[in-house]
Amino acid sequence: MGLENEILQSKFRNNFQKGAVNIIYTYHWLSEQMKAIFSKQDITSQQFNILRILRGANKPLSTLQIRQRMLDKMSDTSRIVDRLVIKGMVTKNISPADKRMVDVTITHKGQEVLHEIDKYESQMDDIMKNLSEKEAETLNFLLDKLRSPDKY
Repeated sequence: MGLENEILQSKFRNNFQKGAVNIIYTYHWLSEQMKAIFSKQDITSQQFNILRILRGANKPLSTLQIRQRMLDKMSDTSRIVDRLVIKGMVTKNISPADKRMVDVTITHKGQEVLHEIDKYESQMDDIMKNLSEKEAETLNFLLDKLRSPDKY
């Protein structure tokens, strides 16, 4: 079904406007698909992102380091980390290297939650099943080009 039918909008100023609206609409659609997977573990996509960053780093990170790696640059990293602390998925400790900094570490419980979500990776991939490998590659190239026009 085309974008026009999805949002009941029959006319766009041009293809640039339609493309921007399509990206925004698709972002929200994808977010809803992913929320269904994350809700089984009672976490948000931002919390998932932080847990994945910490697991990948394999060492404590400051909230600033986490924020630099996050997909959602507008998020309040400290607030999200605090919610993960309450859920027992991460810990916060004063950094031995700099007493003004806080190190965040994923806990065993956080690792277990990610392990459970990892079981749904094929389900996450299935969200994109309507695209061929070549189409997905082209989509990635175009989105990268949109964000970084100077590189292309």
